[in-house]
Amino acid sequence: MRSLGLLALSSILALASLPALAAGRIEGLVEGGGGPIAGADVILRAAGAEAPRKLAEAKTGDDGRFELTIADGEEGDGVLYLVATGGEPKAGAGHGPNPAIALMATLGTEVPQRVTINELTTIASAWTGAQFLDGTALSGNALGLGIAAGNVPNLVDRETGGLGPVIQDPLNSSQTTTLAKFNTLGILLSACVTDLPGACDKLFAVATPPGGTAPTDTLSAAGNIARAPWRDADKLFALLDDFYPVPAGKRWRDVPFIPYLNFAPSAWTLSLVHAGGGLNSLGGIAIDGDGNMWADDNFLVGSQSTIYSSFGGGLSKIAPDGRPLSPMTTGFRGGGIDGPGFGIAISGDDKVWATSLAGRNISVFDRKTGAPLSPDAGYDFGGKLGSMQGIIVTPSGDVWALDNGNDQIVHLPGGDASKGRILGRTENGKPVDGTLQVKAPFHLAVDQQDRIWVTNSGGDTVVRFPASDPGKAETFKVGFAPRAVAIDSQGNAWVANTVGHPDTAEKLALIKDKIESKIEGLTDPQSKAEAEAKAWIGLFETLQEFPGGDVSMIRPDGTVLPAFGGNGSLVGPWGVAIDGNDNVWVANSTGRSVAQLCGARTETCPPGLKTGDPISPSGGYVGGLQIITDVAVDPAGNVWVANNWDMPAEAGFKETPPEAISTRFGGDGAVVFLGLAKPVRTPLIGPVEAQ
Repeated sequence: MRSLGLLALSSILALASLPALAAGRIEGLVEGGGGPIAGADVILRAAGAEAPRKLAEAKTGDDGRFELTIADGEEGDGVLYLVATGGEPKAGAGHGPNPAIALMATLGTEVPQRVTINELTTIASAWTGAQFLDGTALSGNALGLGIAAGNVPNLVDRETGGLGPVIQDPLNSSQTTTLAKFNTLGILLSACVTDLPGACDKLFAVATPPGGTAPTDTLSAAGNIARAPWRDADKLFALLDDFYPVPAGKRWRDVPFIPYLNFAPSAWTLSLVHAGGGLNSLGGIAIDGDGNMWADDNFLVGSQSTIYSSFGGGLSKIAPDGRPLSPMTTGFRGGGIDGPGFGIAISGDDKVWATSLAGRNISVFDRKTGAPLSPDAGYDFGGKLGSMQGIIVTPSGDVWALDNGNDQIVHLPGGDASKGRILGRTENGKPVDGTLQVKAPFHLAVDQQDRIWVTNSGGDTVVRFPASDPGKAETFKVGFAPRAVAIDSQGNAWVANTVGHPDTAEKLALIKDKIESKIEGLTDPQSKAEAEAKAWIGLFETLQEFPGGDVSMIRPDGTVLPAFGGNGSLVGPWGVAIDGNDNVWVANSTGRSVAQLCGARTETCPPGLKTGDPISPSGGYVGGLQIITDVAVDPAGNVWVANNWDMPAEAGFKETPPEAISTRFGGDGAVVFLGLAKPVRTPLIGPVEAQ
């Protein structure tokens, strides 16, 4: 279990209101460029839904130290944070006080005894709280603020101002660029803080939003970069050489933080990889009402699973700061769970619903305890279900799930399995339920008009029908092999077409030949499993041979817009999520990246962009990602991504893989991009709502 540093659990699991602050005394140090900042004004504030409230203030001495005391009766609700402005940096060029200095440290809801405020605490606070920060003012929903504060210690030690434990762990220090990127951002701020000639003007110019005003202090500059990390990423990196060139005859730059980047990043995002709690080969993910991330684990941690023979995993529960809350190796098991795939949903009555590929059933767990609530065999309808995928809970409490293997839809009215029914069946090639017919249904969603949308991954269509009358189904043509579907606040359906729109008939024929499962008529379970395995291999080979894919948008009136390709930034799109600005987030499975597209509300997009245009860089956002499936946004604006496969061709697609990599089929952990999206209300029950 990872250390929380000075942050109490209450600051992470904040609910309707945050716990009352206790009166206390803080001893602190303000630093810049590795040296003290004298004469800086330090203000302690409490952040909440309204404007932040000042609790105490002080001024640093020549050694950069200060003391703050919260007077009796001044305690209140909120997340504590410190901002230090102005002062003279002793590590500077001796130019006197620097009015451009503004440094920040987010503390949480507990009053710490000691704290350091410097460039690294500023970067950590600005990126985790990006969606709540306006200049030096921090405000927003209580849960989101608590989540943001809880992630600060992962990046920085707030007592010393040094690096935090998670950013230095093996998954994040040498396996991603996050550590070097974090330090580089601190270095760039340091140049302005220490008043290197022209540094502030150059930094502020790059950090100016299009059509906006230039920042006048380092904290505002950091906030602007955090909210638009894709903007002028190369120009920002170029300042490193401008501010701190490698001295003649030396190999390294003379900078306050190491390591730093050697190459320009595509975007200045900060992402962290989290493992434990049974996380392995994640399929679907969902965020609950406390901001915890739940995940379907295709395979059990440590198992020698392949596409031919796998040991199914369970469910994982991960705290908003990445700590595992489920058993380390097994996750939560029981209730029939066995190799869950893409199907996971959280209801308003504290239940977690999941579907299993291997178990061919539906399972239910208690959200608070992780205890299974379904029978030992799950809900399998007497063996009538095949490999299950998507599942949702509607605002009315109904549960809908998809039988991908048997081309069926399962409906549990009010979540009551005893009243469940199977829909979408065919007899003599004709649908039994009116016009409702599905082909390898994969994912589903419900819109504002209580209509159910279902993607047909075995073809190129989406089905929509009234929840009250499934027999009145409509079919819409999208791209080939559609996976996830999500509904925005305007009622538009966004569909990830994993293969997209092949440009020739020959390609389409080849793709169909590779992907189609050819399992019709097979009754032997092993033969069927092998055929399904070949279908997955065929899909993977297709995505390697024909990279790309696109996203379709279907308006509430049924108009299908021309598919969006994201200017080449979509590669095997799989998962889709909508944020509080109605921007569209797409998990690029084989592209190992996440794309951000401008949604239907173009007023929330950068100037000049139209619906479907990419906001993220050409390759999408990267960092710690493997072959991925799902994506979800939490109440702090963190973007969570599921690492599904690690080494499929080398290990997973072999009946007997090499021993040394025989446990490497499943992807390693979950990746969270901090503060990158507009926050949403969770759990997601129905269309997206801004938090």
